[in-house]
Amino acid sequence: MRIGILTGGGDCPGLNAAIRAVVRKSKIYGWDCLGILSGWKGLMQLNARELDLRSVSGILPKGGTILGTSRTNPFKDEEGPKVVQKNIEHLHLDALVAIGGEDTLGVASKLHEMNVPVVGVPKTIDNDLMGTDVTIGFDTAVTVATEAIDRIHTTAESHNRVMIVEVMGRHAGWIALRAGMAGGADVTLIPEFPFKLSEVANLIIRRHNRGKNFSIVAVSEGAKFDEADGEKLITQGASIDEFGHVTLGGIGEVLSRKLRDATGFDARVTNLGHTQRGGTPTAYDRNLATQYGVMAVEMIKQGQFGMMASRTNGHFTSVDLSIVREGIKEVPAELYEVARAFFG
Repeated sequence: MRIGILTGGGDCPGLNAAIRAVVRKSKIYGWDCLGILSGWKGLMQLNARELDLRSVSGILPKGGTILGTSRTNPFKDEEGPKVVQKNIEHLHLDALVAIGGEDTLGVASKLHEMNVPVVGVPKTIDNDLMGTDVTIGFDTAVTVATEAIDRIHTTAESHNRVMIVEVMGRHAGWIALRAGMAGGADVTLIPEFPFKLSEVANLIIRRHNRGKNFSIVAVSEGAKFDEADGEKLITQGASIDEFGHVTLGGIGEVLSRKLRDATGFDARVTNLGHTQRGGTPTAYDRNLATQYGVMAVEMIKQGQFGMMASRTNGHFTSVDLSIVREGIKEVPAELYEVARAFFG
C-alpha cells in the first residue's frame, strides 16, 4: 500500500502528531507514505515528498504542520476534481488521509463520491465540525485563551478597566465559551446568540455598583449585535478565500468603544488572533491526534473509505465523512445557559 497524507485549512497544534501517527502505524503494516505539501493545492500541483520514520522523528511536540497547508478548493474549477483524480493515479496512491476541518473534509467527502479512496481526520481549533465531539487543536486553543484571560485579570484590576478578549470562532463560540468559563470571564459573547449592547453594559454597571472595579468580556470573532440584524463585523479590506469565507475581526474594537460610551468605564481590547493556532500542542491534543492518526490507518486497512475518525460520547469510532457537509456544530443553548449563570 502507498498512502498519501495531507493537511488543509488553517494550521493548528497537533497536526504533526497526527502525521507521525499515520506514518508510524503504516510502517508497521509495511506501507509507504507520501506527504502531500500545501493541502489540496499540493495534490493538484504534484507537490509531494516521501515520509519515513526519520521524517517524522521529533515532530510530536511541534506546532503547525511539516507538510504545509492552504485553503485550496479543487471544486472551485470544473477541472479541479479530475486533476486530483489523475494525480492520485500518477503518484500511485492506494489511499489518502485528509486531515482538516469542514472545508478540507468536505472536499474529501465529494472526492469519495467520485470513488477516490479517502479517509478523514478531524482538525479545527474552532471545534465546530459535525460528527465528532472534539477536534485536533481545540484543547490547545482553549488553553492559550484561558491563560490570556488569567493574565488579563491582573491588568484589568490594576487599572479599573473593562478588558475585552477577542478569540477565534467564525460560526461557533466553542473557544470563547470554554475559555470564558475556565478563565472566569464576566460576560461571554458567541455567534450562536446575538447580544444586546444594553444588557452587556448593565451587567458591567451592576458589577461596579457592588464593588467590582473591573470586568472581563470574552467574545468570539463572529459574535453579533442583535441590533445589527445579525450582521457580522468584517475587517476592513477583508479577503475571501476559495471556500467563500470572509476574514472576520474587529468585534472587540467596536464593542470596546460602545461599552465605553454606554458605561463610562475605560475599555480596552486584546485580540489573540493567530496565537491561538501556534505553539506546542497540549498533552490532550497530542494524544487525540495520535489516536486519530492510528484510526485512519486502521480504517484504510479495513476498507472503510469515505469515513472519518471520531470521538463521540467518550468513545473513538468512525462516522460517515459526508456528515461534515451537513452544517456546523454549534454551542447548544443549555450549555450557554451554564456560562450565563456566571455573568456579571
